[in-house]
Amino acid sequence: MLTRRHIRVKVMQCIYALTQSKDDSLEKQEKFLKASIENMYTLYLLLLSLFIELHMRSKDQFERSSKKYLSNDEDRYPNQKKFIDNRLLRQLSSNQTLKEELAHRKLKNWYLNDEYVKLIYKDIVESDLYANYMLSGKSSYEEDKDLIIALFKELIAPNEKMYEYFEDDKLTWVDDFPIVNTFLLKQLRKVTENKNESFFLPSLLKDQEDMVFARTLLTKTLLKNTEWEKEIEGKTPNWDKDRIAEIDAVLLKMAICELLNFPSIPEKVTINEFLEIAKEYSTPKSSIFINGILDKLVKEYRENGKLNKMGRGLL
Repeated sequence: MLTRRHIRVKVMQCIYALTQSKDDSLEKQEKFLKASIENMYTLYLLLLSLFIELHMRSKDQFERSSKKYLSNDEDRYPNQKKFIDNRLLRQLSSNQTLKEELAHRKLKNWYLNDEYVKLIYKDIVESDLYANYMLSGKSSYEEDKDLIIALFKELIAPNEKMYEYFEDDKLTWVDDFPIVNTFLLKQLRKVTENKNESFFLPSLLKDQEDMVFARTLLTKTLLKNTEWEKEIEGKTPNWDKDRIAEIDAVLLKMAICELLNFPSIPEKVTINEFLEIAKEYSTPKSSIFINGILDKLVKEYRENGKLNKMGRGLL
């Protein structure tokens, strides 16, 4: 689920948080890193469970309207239970493995904050996507899946209220939201009617080496902070720590640390990864600034034999 770039971003967030808080506790930062990475999975599960809650609400609304014996907007649809019978929604709602994981993690967010479920459900039933689906004479798993994907892309993921809720719950989710949304969308596109229940519970990390990479990058960047600052100073004649964006300084130190301490990761991979992160998280000119310094350092490290690379490396 998480790529090495996501992990680098998580490490960057930890180091930046440390510089802002002036807290030099390495143990605390390691715990923060571990929790931040694990919380991404929690966010993924919450978004996935939202579909289950929406499905439950649709059934509840149908039962309520049936008992009132009054006409409502749903009466214009040939099959008023079409959304309730949506195969993908039923597939999620009947997923016992998923339910057990939600129960194990005690994720009752939507039960405790059902106003967000009501808000999203209202947006759905009032949308053209829903109307066109309900009026369609078709009935297939693919049509059902296409609707859920479209609803997620156009109504759920961009919803400002949802974004504010997640931001208030955990600050790190602000940066996690786009990553998790993209992954969930990929899962929805790949799912088939006969997928195992475990399909919706992928591993957070590819393997344990990813967590080792994260901890090592964090600790070596922090413990050798003074050494990395001297490396940067040597490549910037007008070095002024106060004038360089703090994120740029963090990314440079991390990149230098990775260049010198991870022989299996090619230097081109390291440079490209940190340039892409800079483009997303720092100033418009940051990637140019960082690229210039790293380019000089790589040439120097090659000449003095400090850049010992081997293997194909990992992204």
